[in-house]
Amino acid sequence: MGSTTVVTGIGVSPGRVVAPAAHLPEAVAEPPAGRRLPPGADTEAAAARVAEAAEDVRAGLDAAAEAAEGASAALLFATAAMAADPSLVADAQERVRVDHLVPERAVWEAADAVAAQLAELGGYLAERVRDIHDVRDRLVARLTGRPAPGLPALPHPYVLVAHDLAPALTATLDPARVLAVVTTAGGPTSHTAILARARGIPAVVAAAGAAGVAEGTTLLVDGAAGTVTLDPSDDVVQRVRALAAAVRTFDGEGRTADGQRVELLANVGDPAEAEAAAASGAQGVGLFRTEFAFLDRTEAPTVEEQVAAYGRVLAAFEGRKVVVRTLDAGADKPLPFLRAAPEANPALGVRGLRVAETHPHVLEDQLTAIARAAADHPGTTTWVMAPMVATVDEAEGFVAACARHGLGTAGIMIEVPSAALLAAPMLAHAAFASVGTNDLTQYTMAADRLLGAVARLSDAWQPAVLRLVEMAAAGGAAQGRPVGVCGEAAADPALAVVLVGLGVTSLSMTPRALPDVAAVLAATTSQECRRLARLAVTAPGADHARSVVRGGLTVLDELGL
Repeated sequence: MGSTTVVTGIGVSPGRVVAPAAHLPEAVAEPPAGRRLPPGADTEAAAARVAEAAEDVRAGLDAAAEAAEGASAALLFATAAMAADPSLVADAQERVRVDHLVPERAVWEAADAVAAQLAELGGYLAERVRDIHDVRDRLVARLTGRPAPGLPALPHPYVLVAHDLAPALTATLDPARVLAVVTTAGGPTSHTAILARARGIPAVVAAAGAAGVAEGTTLLVDGAAGTVTLDPSDDVVQRVRALAAAVRTFDGEGRTADGQRVELLANVGDPAEAEAAAASGAQGVGLFRTEFAFLDRTEAPTVEEQVAAYGRVLAAFEGRKVVVRTLDAGADKPLPFLRAAPEANPALGVRGLRVAETHPHVLEDQLTAIARAAADHPGTTTWVMAPMVATVDEAEGFVAACARHGLGTAGIMIEVPSAALLAAPMLAHAAFASVGTNDLTQYTMAADRLLGAVARLSDAWQPAVLRLVEMAAAGGAAQGRPVGVCGEAAADPALAVVLVGLGVTSLSMTPRALPDVAAVLAATTSQECRRLARLAVTAPGADHARSVVRGGLTVLDELGL
């Protein structure tokens, strides 16, 4: 490939990095079909090895989860639960006992059977096929004494190139070793994208041309523009490295060049992240995901447990604002104690606030706990919002429920088009709104946010999505209510400019993105934000919108963004 070759994909985590390419090692080889135990072998002992391997893999993943934080911990716990799935283990053991398969082949076939079932169900559950294959490979590696799936073991940092990354592997990426990630599959809201942003690792996904990049090729990865340049010139390399060496910080005050105030907040996934988020200068928490308290449990946490957990985050942000989102779960994010019935299309099923209809005690207990935690920390301004609100009645009902618990500042998330279209009447009841761009994009574009095949549609730069954000902001302005963005789009400095130009009053993001977003806003006037926003919403497509806005922001090149 020539020195000017550029591979394009979708930029999902900003930053520019130059390093040699390293391909993800090949997956664990499939054990030979039909391989059986020798005559007279102890089938019970062989079956017991399956359970032992599952327990070892589960324990290893649980240990990694305990050492991780936020989304990384949640993904590792979820994969650990899959490794110890009684149905998977039992099926493999049955294949050993009845078909006399060797343990590794029995595991392979049992896992493939589960994967086939999930693929047939489609939607979110089909995406779990990758997780099942990851668990399968780990079990087979354990049973055959081979290394578990892992990253390249090189003596120097590198750009990781892969078809896709299993969530459990992505969750353990070390930014000191993996300087950037390039995948040929995936989308803007895939686990790879979300975790790369959280760890500050530049990433480009859906870059099909990267599959042919030779091992060791020097790559310039631009995680904002979505480009991968092969063998860049020495001058370009030196400039990128000089810009990368510059350290930016956030002074705790978000504003445009002409002084328009924009709250820059942090997304927090669990209490362990709160102190670091507070130290980053975040003006508060725009999205406190409470799912962490419910994960890896067969029963819902008690009110007392929730009070203690929420209190840790409120304590870290004494004197600032924390927006607590009630449980965002359901059939697409299954929790054992909810005992949800299988759904043909989970993304359109019982999730978010809808869960309260079938499990009202879960929401009541959570509001009780939030109210008690808020009372324990009067120095923190505590707001609460509900996910997946679709109707005015739902908004009014949630606000009333919060009021019964003494929670006076109750808001809604705008994640479905109906909420954006009805923002004004909804905000006649709710005190504020926050746009979740990941789901809003999914539902607007009819494109599964986790499906790589429609990654080009799953892009918050889509003009249709931006128009709905504009409508939501206008609805808030009509009622004198603030409307923020807490989806992944807020972490893109160029898109942040557009969102402010559309009328958004606050942006909540991974704390690592705060300095870059603040720097770009501080160099851009509010009038220029509005001008670029008009160009974006009137663009014919996402790629054009991104290109024209980035082309109008010279500060991005100056900052290496």
